Amino acid sequence: MRRDRRRLAIDIVVPVYNEEAVVAEFHRQLIDVVRPLRREHDVRICYVNDGSVDHTGAELLKLAADDAGVTILELSRNFGHQAALTAGLDRAEGDVVITLDGDGQHPPELIADMIGLYRAGYDVVLTQRVAAEASRFKRWTSAAFYRLLSVIGNTPMTTGSADYRLLSRPVLEALRQMREYHRFLRGMVAWAGYRTVVLPYAERSRLGGSSKYSLRGMARLAADATFSFSLVPLRIALVVGSCFLLLAVAEAFYVMSFWLTGRQHLLVPGWSSLMFMLLIVGAALMIAVGFVGVYVGYIFQEVKRRPVYLVRSVHRATPEAAAEPEAAAEPEAAAEPEEGRER
Repeated sequence: MRRDRRRLAIDIVVPVYNEEAVVAEFHRQLIDVVRPLRREHDVRICYVNDGSVDHTGAELLKLAADDAGVTILELSRNFGHQAALTAGLDRAEGDVVITLDGDGQHPPELIADMIGLYRAGYDVVLTQRVAAEASRFKRWTSAAFYRLLSVIGNTPMTTGSADYRLLSRPVLEALRQMREYHRFLRGMVAWAGYRTVVLPYAERSRLGGSSKYSLRGMARLAADATFSFSLVPLRIALVVGSCFLLLAVAEAFYVMSFWLTGRQHLLVPGWSSLMFMLLIVGAALMIAVGFVGVYVGYIFQEVKRRPVYLVRSVHRATPEAAAEPEAAAEPEAAAEPEEGRER
């Protein structure tokens, strides 16, 4: 079902963290794409400064001062990439919202193609990295992770997908209803199940600096995805426990067979075998308790109902002021107009 050709309101959300060296060049490349689009559509750009500790904030202020269509969200501290994306999505008010990173690896030239696919009737336009310059280890672990999550989470995931995507208004509203604290937006979008198309792209090199996703950060994101979308780890612990229970029953019958046949003198106690079994059983129990503890910890963080992020201030080119401080609000108020409160 193709959509009509009416003028669209498009929000572009760009999270940044310590990107002072590249944000000006990235914005120039983005504007080169946005400028012709503004002849047909109302395009707004929202930069989310995720608690940068360098001069990224000052560079962003220059951008907001020169373009009334640019808004800067300053988060109170570094809440993480997924939280920064959520802050931008909560503020989006257009017919579609496009998210991409501000390091230059996501080519802005795809935006026109994404809008064309939206016009063709798709609600979600995902991008998929091809011919990426990442290491073989990173490519292998990424592909294995997405395949595993698709199986255990019962949610089909696109291998190599990125946080460079287009979302229609219905999908955006669906995401706003998902207020979990541990967020994995790629999985949440896939779980929503709207009509989706995949747009391949060749990932570029960073404009400068280094990746802000360390191995520890990627492991944390993978853990959030796994424990948020699947109960399989708990089932694994249950299966392991059941296996050891069966081994214990088999051992009991084995020992009884010696007594029933009068060969109990052959039962020589073995310290090595006993310690080996104790270590295995103890390790299995600790793993099972660890899985339970992780889920309990996730539940504890959810029931506290803390906001996913807090906005310190909003900057935009207005006659009144270049910067407007806003107080933190509850998740439900995140979509209020700019005069209202912000999370």
